[in-house]
Amino acid sequence: QVQLVESGGGLVQAGGSLRLSCAGSGRSFNTWAMGWFRQAPGKEREFVSVISWVGGTTDYTDSVKGRFTISRDNAKNTAYLQMNSLNPEDTALYYCAAARVTSMRSDAYVYWGQGTQVTVSS
Repeated sequence: QVQLVESGGGLVQAGGSLRLSCAGSGRSFNTWAMGWFRQAPGKEREFVSVISWVGGTTDYTDSVKGRFTISRDNAKNTAYLQMNSLNPEDTALYYCAAARVTSMRSDAYVYWGQGTQVTVSS
């Protein structure tokens, strides 16, 4: 069992930055790939980014490449999503999730957090 708790969301103006954190607890956090997903009102949940369990492999959806950076600190059982140059289209509920493989598919993820809201004003 892995418990995940996101934090760091909030309201920010367009062009601003936020850093999301995902604190994990439970068994062997450092053996799980960690992903970030988001869901905007009226839209389906979408993949944002993923990092492999050792941190050597990362991937991003095209719309955030060059603006978002995923990282992890296994000593702290925490994954991060640094978000820069935010725009209103980034407004969504952001979730972190844990998977046994590095994947962009939400059905690959076993454990999910409750989400943290990010709102970007224009």
